[in-house]
Amino acid sequence: MTSVEGTAVDIPTEDGVADAYLAHPGDGTPRPGVLLYQDAFGLRPHLKAMADRLASHGYTVLVPNVFYRHGRAPVVEMPEFIDPAARPEIFGSLMPLMQSLTNDLTERDADAYLRWLEESPLVADGPVALTGYCMGARLSLLTAGTHPERVAAAAGFHGGRLATDAPDSPHLGAGRITAELYFGHADNDHSLPPEQIQRLEDALTAAGVRHTCEVYEGAQHGYTQADTASYDEEAAERHWAALLDLLKRTF
Repeated sequence: MTSVEGTAVDIPTEDGVADAYLAHPGDGTPRPGVLLYQDAFGLRPHLKAMADRLASHGYTVLVPNVFYRHGRAPVVEMPEFIDPAARPEIFGSLMPLMQSLTNDLTERDADAYLRWLEESPLVADGPVALTGYCMGARLSLLTAGTHPERVAAAAGFHGGRLATDAPDSPHLGAGRITAELYFGHADNDHSLPPEQIQRLEDALTAAGVRHTCEVYEGAQHGYTQADTASYDEEAAERHWAALLDLLKRTF
C-alpha cells in the first residue's frame, strides 16, 4: 500500500457542476482510474475513507455527488451512525433524490465523470473501472452498458433493482457491455429478490458478458457501509478481496 492524497474537485456537467472527492497515491504518478458510485446516503466521510483505501492499492478514485442537482454534499444531513430503522425519515428525504436520477441523466452524468477522469493527469490512459454500492451498483451496471468503450470492469455490491420488469431496467443493456462484471449480492435483500438475481445472471450469460455473481450469505443490504446498522465486517472484507481481484485482472 502507498500513501494517499484526497481532495475535493468539481466536475462540469451538462446540468451544472458536480462536487466530488478524488483520492490518489501521493506520488502523483498516473494510475488506473476508478469511478466509485455512492449509495443513497451520499458522499460522506465513510465513502471518502473507502476511496482512500482503494487508492492505497494504486488507483485514482473519483467519488461524485450524484445528487448534485439538488445541492452540494451533504445534500441530506446524515447522522454519524445511520440506522434507517430508528430514523425512518431518512428515506423519506432520500427517495425523491433517488427517483429523480433517471437513466438518461445517469448516462449524461457518466459521460462527464468519465471525461474528467480521461483528462486528469493523475489517471493513466485507457478505460477505467467502476464500483457501486446499493443504488450505486445500479449506476455501475447502467454505465457499463452505455459507455462500453470507456469501461474495462464494473462491480456492484448489495445492489437493488438491477433486473426488474421495467422497460428501463439496467440489465437490458447487457448486450452492449464489453467489461468484466462482478456482483456481490446481499442475502435476503428485498430490493433484489431471487428472481431478479436469476434474471440478471441469465441476461449476462445470454449476452456473453464475462461476469461473476455471488450471494453473500447472511449479509444485509448495505453490508459494506461501516457507518450504518447494516455493516458486516466479514462480508465487507470479502467485497474488498473480490473488488481488488477484479481490478488486478483488468489493469
